[in-house]
Amino acid sequence: MSLPRVPAAFGYRMPAEWHPHAATWLTWPKDPVTWPDRVPEVQEIFLQFIDALTPHERVCLLVDDGDVAAQVRERCAGRALDAANLQLIEIETVDSWIRDYGPNFLLGPAGELAFNHWGFNAWGGKYETLMRDASVPARLDALREVPKFDPGIILEGGSIDVNGAGTVLTTEQCLLHPNRNPGLTRQDLEGYLRLFLGVHQVIWLGEGIEGDDTDGHVDDITRFVGVDTIVTAVEPDPADANHGPLLDNLARLRAARQPNGEPWRIVELPMCGYVMADGDRLPASYANFYIGNRVVLAPMYRHANDALAQQTLQELFPAHRIVPIQCEPLVWGMGSIHCVTQQQPQSSVPLSPM
Repeated sequence: MSLPRVPAAFGYRMPAEWHPHAATWLTWPKDPVTWPDRVPEVQEIFLQFIDALTPHERVCLLVDDGDVAAQVRERCAGRALDAANLQLIEIETVDSWIRDYGPNFLLGPAGELAFNHWGFNAWGGKYETLMRDASVPARLDALREVPKFDPGIILEGGSIDVNGAGTVLTTEQCLLHPNRNPGLTRQDLEGYLRLFLGVHQVIWLGEGIEGDDTDGHVDDITRFVGVDTIVTAVEPDPADANHGPLLDNLARLRAARQPNGEPWRIVELPMCGYVMADGDRLPASYANFYIGNRVVLAPMYRHANDALAQQTLQELFPAHRIVPIQCEPLVWGMGSIHCVTQQQPQSSVPLSPM
C-alpha cells in the first residue's frame, strides 16, 4: 500500500546498516553482458555471501523462475549455510544491483517496517535494458502489505549512507548530476533526503573514484561505521587519479561537525591500486563492504593492502567476523559487495516467509 505523505511525517527513518537485520536481499547474477565470461565465478561469490550470512539472518534471494531456483538449491547442497534461512523469491529481474533499484527500508517510531521506492534510471540513462529493474520493489509480493512511500525522484541506494542518528553522506558528483534530477537544486535534494530518510544533516562529499560508472557513489569511498565514526578511502600516490578527489573528501570530513558540534571520528582506509579490465580501470574499493548480523563481508583484490583493509575493518567492528571475499570477478560488473546487497532491518512486525 502506498502512503500519500512523507516518511518523516510518520516518524520513519532509515536505520544504520549495523542495526540488526531481519534479512539481506540479493538478486541471483546471470547477465553475461555485465560479467563477460565470469558469471559462474560471480555466482560462486554470491554463494559465499549466503554461506556467511544465513547462520545469522535470512537471505531473500531473487531468482527469475522455478528452474533457476532449483539450480540454486542444487548449488547450495553441501555448503556451509543454514538452508532454513535461505528464501528464494521468484521474480524476473535484469541484473543484480539491488542496492540501487531495490526497496530502501525504513523503521517507524515503534519499529514498524516501511520502504521507499525511489526512481531508478540505470545511473543516468547509461543502460536502457537495466531500467526495467526500476519496477522490482512494486512487484515484490512479500512487501505488498508493507507501507510504501514514492518520493518521485531518481536516487540509488549506493549514493547515500546514514548513521541512523540523523546524518546522511552523499556526493555532489552523483546527486547533483543533471542526468538524475535536472531542475532540482542542492537545497531541493536535501529536502527530499530529510523527508524520506528522516535525517537532519547532509554531509556533501565531492567526487567518487576513477572508473565508477555510477557518477561517484558514496559507498565506494566513504561509509559510516558508527554513530560518530566515518571510514573513508585515501590514496597517497599523487600520480593516481584517485589521490586528489579522495584528499578533498578527507578534508571535507575533517571540517564537518556532528550536530552536537564535535568533530567526527575519521578512520582512513587504503585503496587497492589498479584493478583493470580490457585496459580500463574498474571501481574497486575496500569501502564497498557490507555489514551483516555478526559478520562484515569485505571485498579483497589480491593486493598488498588487502591485509591492512581487513585489519582496519576488524578494529572498527570488533564484535563481527570479517569475511574476506575475492571480488575481482564481481567488480568487472562495475560494482562490488555493497552494490549487490540490500539490508532489511529487524522490525516490530516481522514479515512471514513466502
